[in-house]
Amino acid sequence: MAARELGTGAVILMPEDAPRSKMEATAGYGAEVLTYDRYTQDRTALGQALAEDRGLALIPPYDHPHVIAGQGTAALELLEETGELGALVVPVGGGGLIAGSATAAKALHPAIRVIGVEPENGDDTKRSLESGRRVTIPVPRTIADGQALPTPGEITFAVNQRLVDAVVLVGEEEIIHAMRFAFERLKIVLEPSGATALAALMAGRVEDPPQRIGLIASGGNIDTERFIELITAGRRNP
Repeated sequence: MAARELGTGAVILMPEDAPRSKMEATAGYGAEVLTYDRYTQDRTALGQALAEDRGLALIPPYDHPHVIAGQGTAALELLEETGELGALVVPVGGGGLIAGSATAAKALHPAIRVIGVEPENGDDTKRSLESGRRVTIPVPRTIADGQALPTPGEITFAVNQRLVDAVVLVGEEEIIHAMRFAFERLKIVLEPSGATALAALMAGRVEDPPQRIGLIASGGNIDTERFIELITAGRRNP
């Protein structure tokens, strides 16, 4: 949309197993969508090659200061509306959302705890923070496709080392349970990755929860068929 408003075009590199609704919406805004296999191909290398071949400006999904700052407005808007919170719970993929959110949150309220959430099958950031260096894992297979990354971003990891207090993990069924709760009780449609913060809170993963907790529900990129499939499976396996 930004490219269209500027009178130019956008080429979006997206995993071939990304939600169909996300692909269709992106193309609908005027982008050229190119796909790749997240399990066998290197997105970073593909993006760099594409930019060089076509003379494009490369905008990474999370590992860039401007992108991190933009993602941090989620926490900024939340805290401007709610006032001071004891903790902020944020989904973690490449680390941009939590890096930006932690930067904004701790600038406003230095004592706030910032807690990241990853799927159990994709714990690269948790492992990296515990080891003090960026750890690479096999590309995870998880319903939380927005968090299916092998390693944290370089810039995001440096920020998160300083500002993130903990990273907790949630299981696939816990994610589905949170999606169903959000739909039935809150009337919010969440994709699996967008439901992980809620899942962590509902599953009791946040230790010593303060009286006031904020969480970021970060996306609804899921089509009707996939949503029904997951919710139905969750009901069969409570």
